[in-house]
Amino acid sequence: MTIFLQTAWLFLLAIPVACIAWTVTHEEVFREPRDYCSKKSKTARTLLVRKLFYLFTCEYCFSHYIAIAILLLTGYKLLMDDWRGYLIAGFSLVWVANFYMSLFSFIRQNIKKEKTEIECMENGRKI
Repeated sequence: MTIFLQTAWLFLLAIPVACIAWTVTHEEVFREPRDYCSKKSKTARTLLVRKLFYLFTCEYCFSHYIAIAILLLTGYKLLMDDWRGYLIAGFSLVWVANFYMSLFSFIRQNIKKEKTEIECMENGRKI
């Protein structure tokens, strides 16, 4: 596979990694399991158990596990055809996915800020 095609696949495969990690750790549909994991990450007796549950509350941590699953499902390797290609691909997928999630978070914050400003302007006019 050419380097151009490998790079294109990298940016394409990072999309589901980012979407799954963001959805599980932020969206309302997973709120109850996330709240449970958050509580366990703070109250569990051992450090190992606390860190295990923390992985399901942090999108950046969770994206590593999603990236590993995507690599296993697709067999995607970057630059090298052996285990090093998997390692490079794994870190690259997580990095690009985290960039996507940061961009999405930034866009979402701007949208919320604009909605708040519009609501303030509307309330100011009504008074």
